[in-house]
Amino acid sequence: MSSTAHDLQAFTPPAGTTPAKFPAAPYASAAAFFGAYADEAARAARSVEPAALDRAAAILLDAYTRGAGVFACGNGGSAAIANHLQCDHVKGVRTTTDLTPRVVSLSSNIELITAIANDMTYDDVFTYQLQAQSGSGDVLIAVSSSGRSPNIVRALTWARDHDLRTIALTGFDGGGAKAVAEVTIHVDGTNYGIVEDLHQAIMHGLAQYIRQSRMTADAISSGVF
Repeated sequence: MSSTAHDLQAFTPPAGTTPAKFPAAPYASAAAFFGAYADEAARAARSVEPAALDRAAAILLDAYTRGAGVFACGNGGSAAIANHLQCDHVKGVRTTTDLTPRVVSLSSNIELITAIANDMTYDDVFTYQLQAQSGSGDVLIAVSSSGRSPNIVRALTWARDHDLRTIALTGFDGGGAKAVAEVTIHVDGTNYGIVEDLHQAIMHGLAQYIRQSRMTADAISSGVF
């Protein structure tokens, strides 16, 4: 996925300060609030670094080509994105391509998660699963709006130290996740809904980009994405 000149012009690097809070004042109507929400989402989308998207896509395509495992994790709304990632990166990427991705969401098995959390600590609910299921050369995608969740930072650290490739999707200031991950796709925003919306869009964008990269021009133009 090569960046065009237009992509690079659209990228607005974070200025090193926290972006303006949204919302910062009351709105008189739902329509007015949604208009401002959409404007802030568009601004935050332009903050995503094109090179980070390229690097993440290359890591995932390499993993899917090699048959390596890809693991996703997140808490709360980010858990829903991790679960949705398993769906779109297994079923969606495979559709009309030669790829058969092996993707597992570490957020999906509530029985296993609660057993680990109850008997040990919630901070290890993802790391414990990686220790049992992953191997060198696999990939971990960690989704965290704040980037500060201890179980996310621990999973990324363990994965890095055991020869897994690591991708983090973050927002706010990126927290420890941004510092640890090999590739961080960072959304410069301070509203959880907007950050999660863009993480979902990034997840879809990566899946659809990889899928179309293995299709002919005719198949792309006649297909449904």
